[in-house]
Amino acid sequence: MEQNPYGIAAMWAQGDVVTRGVAVLLMLMSIASWCVIVLKAVRLVKLRKQARAASHDFWHQRDFAAGLATLGDTRHDNPFRSLAEEGADSVAHHAQNKSDLHGALNVSDWVTSNLRRAIDDASQVMVSGMAILASVGSTAPFVGLFGTVWGIYHALVSIGVSGQAGIDKVAGPVGEALIMTAFGLAVAIPAVLGYNAISRGNKSVLAQLNRFAHDLHAYFVTGARVGSHGSTPAPALNVVGGR
Repeated sequence: MEQNPYGIAAMWAQGDVVTRGVAVLLMLMSIASWCVIVLKAVRLVKLRKQARAASHDFWHQRDFAAGLATLGDTRHDNPFRSLAEEGADSVAHHAQNKSDLHGALNVSDWVTSNLRRAIDDASQVMVSGMAILASVGSTAPFVGLFGTVWGIYHALVSIGVSGQAGIDKVAGPVGEALIMTAFGLAVAIPAVLGYNAISRGNKSVLAQLNRFAHDLHAYFVTGARVGSHGSTPAPALNVVGGR
C-alpha cells in the first residue's frame, strides 16, 4: 500500500526539530494524563467499596474491634479505617494525658480536631495528581496551536521561496499544522473529562468520609451512633495506647 505523503509518518520524517519536539511533548502529556486517569479511577472504585463497608458493615458489628475488621487490615490505603483509628487514638490519648495543654479541651473538641485532620490528610491524597490533569487540559490545545502556527509558517516560507502558491507547496506544511491541532485537542479533551469525572468522585467520597466522621464522633463521645434514638448505648471502647 502506498504511503500517505501527508500523513503522520510523513510529518515526522519531514518535520524539523520544533515539529518533532511539539509532537513528543504532546505524547508525553497524553501518557501522563492517562496514567493519572487510570490510577485515580482504580482508586475511586476501591474507595467506594470502602465507603460502603464503612456506612453499612461497620455499624452492624458487635464491638469496635469487629467493626475495624470490616474496614480492611491496614489504614495505609483506607481513609475510613484511618478515620476510625484516629478517633479511637484521640480518645485514649486525651484520657491518658489530661495534664497536657490539650487537656483543657473537652473530649468532644479533641476528637473533632483529630477527625478533621484525618479527613484533611485523606483529601490531600485524593487530589494528588489532579494538577497534572488540570495542566494538560489547559495547556495541550496551546501546545498544539504552537505546532499549527509553525506549520503555517513553513507553508508561507515555501510560497515565498518558490514564488508560487501551488497546492504542492503548501499541502505538506498545512497538513502538518492541522495534525498538530488535532493532537492538541486529542490530548486535552480526555484530560478535561477525566479531571471533571474524578473530581465528582472525590467529592462523593469526601462527603461519605464526613458522614462517617460525624457518626464516629457521636459514638466516641456519647456511645451511640447519630440517629440511634432510643437504642442502647454502645459499650465503652477499650482502646490502648495513644498517638
